[in-house]
Amino acid sequence: MAALDSLSLFTGLGLSEQKARETLKNTALSAQLREAATQAQQTLGSTIDKATGTLLYGLASRLRDTRRLSFLVSYIASKKIHTEPQLSAALEYVRSHPLDPIDTVDFEQECGVGVIVTPEQIEEAVEAAINRHRPQLLVERYHFNMGLLMGEARAVLKWADGKMIKNEVDMQVLHLLGPKLEADLEKKPKVAKARLEETDRRTAKDVMENGETADQTLSLMEQLRGEALKFHKPGENYKTPGYVVTPHTMNLLKQHLEITGGQVRTRFPPEPNGILHIGHAKAINFNFGYAKANNGICFLRFDDTNPEKEEAKFFSAICDMVAWLGYTPYKVTYASDYFDQLYAWAVELIRRGLAYVCHQRVEELKGHNTLPSPWRDRPTEESLLLFEAMRKGKFSEGEATLRMKLVMEDGKMDPVAYRVKYIPHHRTGDKWCIYPTYDYTHCLCDSIEHITHSLCTKEFQARRSSYFWLCNALDIYCPVQWEYGRLNLHYAVVSKRKILQLVATGAVRDWDDPRLFTLTALRRRGFPPEAINSFCARVGVTVAQTTMEPHLLEACVRDVLNDTAPRAMAVLESLRVIITNFPAAKSLDIQVPNFPADETKGFHQVPFAPIVFIERTDFKEEPEPGFKRLAWGQPVGLRHTGYVIELQHVVKGPSGSVESLEVTCRRADAGEKPKAFIHWVSQPLMCEVRLYERLFQHKNPEDPTEVPGGFLSDLNLASLHVVEAALVDCSVALAKPFDKFQFERLGYFSVDPDSHQGKLVFNRTVTLKEDPGKV
Repeated sequence: MAALDSLSLFTGLGLSEQKARETLKNTALSAQLREAATQAQQTLGSTIDKATGTLLYGLASRLRDTRRLSFLVSYIASKKIHTEPQLSAALEYVRSHPLDPIDTVDFEQECGVGVIVTPEQIEEAVEAAINRHRPQLLVERYHFNMGLLMGEARAVLKWADGKMIKNEVDMQVLHLLGPKLEADLEKKPKVAKARLEETDRRTAKDVMENGETADQTLSLMEQLRGEALKFHKPGENYKTPGYVVTPHTMNLLKQHLEITGGQVRTRFPPEPNGILHIGHAKAINFNFGYAKANNGICFLRFDDTNPEKEEAKFFSAICDMVAWLGYTPYKVTYASDYFDQLYAWAVELIRRGLAYVCHQRVEELKGHNTLPSPWRDRPTEESLLLFEAMRKGKFSEGEATLRMKLVMEDGKMDPVAYRVKYIPHHRTGDKWCIYPTYDYTHCLCDSIEHITHSLCTKEFQARRSSYFWLCNALDIYCPVQWEYGRLNLHYAVVSKRKILQLVATGAVRDWDDPRLFTLTALRRRGFPPEAINSFCARVGVTVAQTTMEPHLLEACVRDVLNDTAPRAMAVLESLRVIITNFPAAKSLDIQVPNFPADETKGFHQVPFAPIVFIERTDFKEEPEPGFKRLAWGQPVGLRHTGYVIELQHVVKGPSGSVESLEVTCRRADAGEKPKAFIHWVSQPLMCEVRLYERLFQHKNPEDPTEVPGGFLSDLNLASLHVVEAALVDCSVALAKPFDKFQFERLGYFSVDPDSHQGKLVFNRTVTLKEDPGKV
């Protein structure tokens, strides 16, 4: 009988019979909704209209603090709260103000009570939104995203009724476009949508060093300012969905604000057990960039809790790479800075009955559906004594761990907080033989440093519950964790373990081999940091994991180097050319612009002598159709000299191969313009040039369906070609490691650290945009 009464009551609120029956199955929800409806009927003294019933259902299904039910029902029944935006604001207000009493004046102001939105205001807001998008609306017509118009109108009129805004949008769009045509009824092609998304994604471009924008497109800093709209402000952590509010939360946040002054604080927390890679570049840009975009600070914090895998070279390399990308940490810290405090908190956790010493072996703890530990309920005093014994070295490795009493999102039960390791630490020496885990350390270090936004990659989402749980279990300030998608590249591996395998097998020289996508490797190859930052900006800060094509990164490199790498001339496979009628008794000095498109950036001088060297590919005795370079009866110009050379004689060796050419020259303006101008060198320097191709043959070398034999079987054996006797003009004689040049018609090159006195070594960074074989 009671169930029938409740069914009748719920359908009377406007719920369908099916929805009402589903609600009855949820005991807690049905009890709360029944109480809300009963109170509303008593207040109204009549039946409940559907609009009020919808709000009551929304209240009952979303309210967590049942003490506030009566308070909020009174506002709904009296029509002081009569729209969904008002209800959402009210629920948010009571969640963020858990303490009694509620300030009703402040509550009503925050919830728009008494605010009247007129039809005229809605009409004006919708009209303004339509005018902003009129050109696109006229092109796309009814395929345009009308939700955008509604969203912009609602942003102006926060408390307006959504249905009224939608009706106004429908009416004004109909007035502008007229009735739907047959084309308007067709589905929007998916390809077009994909292209639009690609266009939107590519609007983020060209972030320069330290995050300054290079042009008017959407930079990473601007993206982050936009992204900030989704984030809580400092001190408003409680407004984040899923954040756990405790009786101590508001006071802790107040203390936090007193310490930070409302400043945004982020951190970049790498493990010092390997070299940073391209994915870390996104993390660096996001953490440092978000802080910079909001006038905040960013810590560089080393997560040095695993001493067996940590090496000094990794610490220094990580610091170098952060600086190379243009960022300066507010402070460099280490998890080991806080080992004493972390240990004290672990003891407190045991005292509160929230952690215990366990003797299960590592293999027993693996997996996500393990049985509860037989030591889970051991007495607190016993765990305290055993934990102290762990600290004093009375257990061997693997014999005892400290575990926390919680179940994580992925089903993993009671994660380990401390384990025994008899390994000296690079900073604390032999002081400790127990070390904290990431699950235990990370959130507590964030709390100590008063981080406001703990930004991490998506795989850490399963640890969010332990993050909030641990801070709240200890009644300390709790930051907010927010996850974003990793950045990966095709034709690459970035796993530390796999890079070590590549080094061990001799497939690459070391972590900085230019065929890898570690940051040290990219720097060695000649990738400018501005280009990497620009690439991160183009990728954006989406939640979804992103796997990009390497050529998109290379395009960013070209964009930067085109404006920053001075021109020089080099010949990789040389052919000697003798000018038999050279126009002077000795060599001439030729002025070559550093940047031909902008001669205000200066010139450099190169010699032009009777003997020059050209690329072998720029000459053919029997050219195929379309060949425009030097051949019989086909003269070519020598770049920057103002002279044209014409073939007179081909000198061949005993085997019949071409050894040199004899040519005559004339002024370029003394006859017909040649079909092509080629680069050349005279009195050159000999150097080594390293040409790189992709290290792997397949897009996904780690995918067993694509590469069944494993990534080591997918190596491209032609990924490195060394030209040991290349020739380069003398303008680069004083170049230093990492100096960058564009070798005309060949590509962009960077001086390798292997260079030494009398022998320069160049790495090809990227080819030119056009086909290298194109004149």
